[in-house]
Amino acid sequence: MSDNYKIEWAEVAEKDLKGIVEHIAEDSPANALNILKKIKQKASSLYTLPERGRIVPELQDQGISIYRELIIPPWRIIYRISEMKVYVLSVFDARQNVEDILLKRLIYSK
Repeated sequence: MSDNYKIEWAEVAEKDLKGIVEHIAEDSPANALNILKKIKQKASSLYTLPERGRIVPELQDQGISIYRELIIPPWRIIYRISEMKVYVLSVFDARQNVEDILLKRLIYSK
């Protein structure tokens, strides 16, 4: 039996999730709660076999293979594995361009 990994959410990922939930709640609070649970459960499931997520294709094309993702249509959970921890780094709409999101975060982060 393999050891379990600890799941840690980055502050920006928590903000991403909050923004998604708030946006959905404008039209349907019940649906927003369901989406919140679905995304949190999917991320929490990474405590075993976190390697099952695919390498983020847009980053892999640039030679970066340390970031993985899980898809919960239409959202993407971006994470990385380090030792016995899984760091959830971002949650965003899959219809958005990942390069644009990362560039904005790099430019505006301080």
